[in-house]
Amino acid sequence: MIEYLRGILDELTPAQATVECHGVGYLLNISLNTYSALQGKGEVRLFVYESIREDAWVLFGFATKEERELFLQLISVSGIGGNTARTILSAYSPAELCDIIMNGNDKILKTVKGLGAKTAQRIIVELRDKVATLGIAPKTLPLGEEGGTQAFNKQVHDDAVDALRALGYPPAPVAKVVKAILKDDPNASVERVIKMAFKML
Repeated sequence: MIEYLRGILDELTPAQATVECHGVGYLLNISLNTYSALQGKGEVRLFVYESIREDAWVLFGFATKEERELFLQLISVSGIGGNTARTILSAYSPAELCDIIMNGNDKILKTVKGLGAKTAQRIIVELRDKVATLGIAPKTLPLGEEGGTQAFNKQVHDDAVDALRALGYPPAPVAKVVKAILKDDPNASVERVIKMAFKML
């Protein structure tokens, strides 16, 4: 079992990171929170979860052990797979997600793509006591303001669209929503665009 990978960050998108370790490049699926943590870094360490199936070997990477632990808790819930768990962790930071679950706020949780009301309620019922023991303190920054700002350019648009498509959103609505967000807020960062899009798609 791979505990973590330490190496050179070769490529980074809002949905994936390629880490080169001793000449081997590992492609890891990441959340938006991990993407934010990796920006601007050369050498990185990512904690790993291996999803091994008959037809695929998929790696998920996490900037912190806390995020990986939340991922493991999420996929333990019936109906939650790796990609859905990653989408949840892209919509909310670990601290925000713990707060949502502990407060039983299924109305906010079910707004995440792929989560119906019953699944959101199941997450809260099954994980409320478990996340309370993780000791992840809520952050004071409002949702979507933890990333830096950058001037609107084609790269911001393309990165946001690619990330949302990788998370399972259909191309046409994604392109329309991202364009509308950047029209209203030209200086929005990729992270902010994606989190705003979650609320609109």
